Amino acid sequence: MLRLFVGLRPPAPIRAQLCALMGGIPGARWQEDDQIHITLRFIGDVDERAAEDAALALSAVHWPPIEVALDGVGTFDSRGRINALWAGVRPKEGLAALHRKIDQALVRAGQPPERRAYLPHITLARMNTPSEAVARFVEAHAGLASPAFTLEHFYLFESHLGHEGARYEAVERYSLT
Repeated sequence: MLRLFVGLRPPAPIRAQLCALMGGIPGARWQEDDQIHITLRFIGDVDERAAEDAALALSAVHWPPIEVALDGVGTFDSRGRINALWAGVRPKEGLAALHRKIDQALVRAGQPPERRAYLPHITLARMNTPSEAVARFVEAHAGLASPAFTLEHFYLFESHLGHEGARYEAVERYSLT
């Protein structure tokens, strides 16, 4: 089985800006440069045939390049416990529209539709234990911003899970034109 998702890679200067923020939260598992991305659509575990169908469906997606900027930080929680720290991106509308287009293409290829609400973000860290340092980090970086940057490609990634966390491998690259 292959564990797949579709995402965008911010340019190197934006990834460097985000990596420079990382630290100061005990127990946080910070993302590495090669893990930094904006998820467009999680696919999940699929067999080789479904992966090929998804890759083919994604090649038919046409969309113009998207210009966005970093916009603040926030957290996700599960049952009141923070489990992820993220950087926001704006404007959200173009990313949300591309997410819908990709979701439609994947549904035509036999994947179930996305059921979760889409919030474009870049995961900075995953949490195992609660920490007051998270609130301090969010307060200190609430004004996170960047110059606008253009995203010209999206990728089909394979996620390899291991003891050290996830490693992402780009298996296909698609141009936004």
